[in-house]
Amino acid sequence: MQHAVTYELLHTDKKTGARRGVIHTPHGDIQTPVFMPVGTQAAVKAMRPEQVKEMGAEIILANTYHLYLRPGHEIVKEAGGLHRFMNWDRPILTDSGGFQVFSLGKLRKITEEGVRFQSHIDGSRHILTPEKAMEIQEALGSDIIMAFDECAPWTSDRAYIEDSMARTTRWLARCKEAHKDIEKQSLFGIMQGGMFKDLRKQSAEDMIAMDLPGYAIGGLSVGEPKDVYVDMLAYSAPLLPANKPRYLMGVGTPDYLFEAVEHGIDMCDCVEPTRIARHGMATTSEGRLNIKNARFERDFGPLDPECDCYTCRNYSRAYLRHVFKAGEFMSPMLLSNHNLAFLLNMMAGIRKAIEEDRFLEFKQDFYNKYYGNGGRK
Repeated sequence: MQHAVTYELLHTDKKTGARRGVIHTPHGDIQTPVFMPVGTQAAVKAMRPEQVKEMGAEIILANTYHLYLRPGHEIVKEAGGLHRFMNWDRPILTDSGGFQVFSLGKLRKITEEGVRFQSHIDGSRHILTPEKAMEIQEALGSDIIMAFDECAPWTSDRAYIEDSMARTTRWLARCKEAHKDIEKQSLFGIMQGGMFKDLRKQSAEDMIAMDLPGYAIGGLSVGEPKDVYVDMLAYSAPLLPANKPRYLMGVGTPDYLFEAVEHGIDMCDCVEPTRIARHGMATTSEGRLNIKNARFERDFGPLDPECDCYTCRNYSRAYLRHVFKAGEFMSPMLLSNHNLAFLLNMMAGIRKAIEEDRFLEFKQDFYNKYYGNGGRK
């Protein structure tokens, strides 16, 4: 039986592990490597779906935990599924909710069955199990669904990580058993193992033995130092099959994205672009810019002279500073538009550079502008 999601490798950069490919899904193709905007609650914050499509996004994320609590997966199913509910006709990936549940701290309790937790909205009590995560995601109708896992704190000791990783593997087996409609949705497993390489290797081997259509790396970019992130990424990515999509979860700053691509990652996501926009921050070709800065009060130039997004074509830094200081809704809308467009354009440039076997040169040129002083390696 054909899986709903398949991967086609088109080219590998001659000097690195950077890969150029295509992920085929029931709702269209995804050119990789790709950055995926996050629409946690079936909405990319401050953005209309049409705008997200216009800037070139081919896939977005939504979250099982949040949509289960509000409005409820049954309502989304009654609406015809997530695609129709949120007016998005391209691919959707749904996270299982594991990260959100485990971040609740004292509001949750982990057992072999699953996780009992209290809603952050109204304090109501729930249990999320691998089977329930599959049921919810089936109702949502996303193209790619994620296995229920535990994303343990990166500082956890070996004994805890070993126990957590083994339980995540058992939960994955239960997810696979509960997931039936492989012609409409594809289940991706998630590698865990903390900062212990042998445990990550074991996690990868256990996942691969289940022959899934795609694999993710979890538990990175969760607060660990960057050198640790790079080391664990460089070790973990090659453990995953070359003929399946490789997804690194929760990565969205330019430097982390470049490192991910260089080590053979195909998919990344993060709330970073829209989150920093709400705080008056923009990612530009010359580095991160704080629009609140007084020096922009009379700066009538574009946010980023090298960007052709809607915001940069139509509004000045002075205006963007004004609407932020005035508390206008226009501020997060315009800055989110730019930040997402910037990363999507950056990824398009990365794809072209891989095709032409000049990924490292593209990376260094980007760093030279973004960080200044000769760039940063």
